[in-house]
Amino acid sequence: MAALKEKKLFLLDMDGTIYLDQTLFPGTAPFLNAVRASGGRYLFLTNNSSKSVDAYIDKLSGMGVAAAREDFLTSVDALIADLNKRPPFRKCYAFGTRTFRRQLEEAGISVTDHLEDGVDCLIAAFDTELTFQKLEDACILLNRGVEFIATNPDWVCPTWYGSVPDCGSVCEMLFRATGRRPRVIGKPQPAMALLALERTGFDGGQAVMVGDRLYTDVASGVNAGIDTAFVLSGEGTLADLEASDVKPTWVFDDIAALHRAWEGAEAP
Repeated sequence: MAALKEKKLFLLDMDGTIYLDQTLFPGTAPFLNAVRASGGRYLFLTNNSSKSVDAYIDKLSGMGVAAAREDFLTSVDALIADLNKRPPFRKCYAFGTRTFRRQLEEAGISVTDHLEDGVDCLIAAFDTELTFQKLEDACILLNRGVEFIATNPDWVCPTWYGSVPDCGSVCEMLFRATGRRPRVIGKPQPAMALLALERTGFDGGQAVMVGDRLYTDVASGVNAGIDTAFVLSGEGTLADLEASDVKPTWVFDDIAALHRAWEGAEAP
């Protein structure tokens, strides 16, 4: 385990880690500036597949954080990389937002949001445009035996008023109805973290995964063989940590506490 001060690549979860809903945490901007000033790099990693990278750029800009496309890695990026490594499906039913479907189309994936002949894969994502028709279509397809892939297993997505059901919760509904479970692409699988190392050129010893969820963020880092930092500013709690088999390398109250420890103001 490398010392925290030696880390050069920070793989940052977003909601609950650097902001909550529309509010940037006070320690986020100083930390990001310090990483860049030190010659390091950060990437924003998110399981949220309901928005495009451009939407995230606009969101961070509205909070005063300048970002570019190369600063992001989403579960959709990992999904596309995964699909491109295997023989193509004839047509995928994209169970998600219009933005999600458009991202797949732009990557050359044949997709639809209707029951059609030739559909041989159901791809489920966080869907803020969920309808009962989509649930019914999904059940029909799963009962036909099509491949089942999910962008992420998150139970909830945090908001300013609490939480809303995320992709994992919807997939659980589909399992209860059909007995089928998906193959998951995003965190906690290591694909996103490993893709981040590949794209940036850093090695695993220089990287740390930072997030507010043990079962996705921290587990992804552990599965990728890199150090992890669990922050208590979002969904996860110390009680979760005590009950979980997934253990982070470090635990911090928030991104500001991580920043202080990284710069040596307090022991990690």
